[in-house]
Amino acid sequence: MSSAETATTAAPDARAERRAKRIAKHLSSFAAQHGGSADGVVEYIGRTATRIVVVGADGAWGDQVAPTYAIGRRAAELAGLTLHDDFEGELGLKVRTGPYEWKRMAGIQI
Repeated sequence: MSSAETATTAAPDARAERRAKRIAKHLSSFAAQHGGSADGVVEYIGRTATRIVVVGADGAWGDQVAPTYAIGRRAAELAGLTLHDDFEGELGLKVRTGPYEWKRMAGIQI
């Protein structure tokens, strides 16, 4: 492999790592503000994006969007999230919903 080929391969990897670190910084900050730890789920939301749903130790929740699944997964790992395969059961029970969420959910009922 020539040095030009190596540089071309390394550039996207370095860019992806920088993006993952930037997202991880936000996830870590969220966890620190909401009990010091957090759980997360990395989900596809289309061909070009991935959603990281994060649930803090206090039940607060939020999300971040990453451009690829690999970057989203790496960001969650760098942030130290406890990753789950899906958003069911025990993780769902940890979520604390507030008046905003209840109002939004009530608005979509038939």
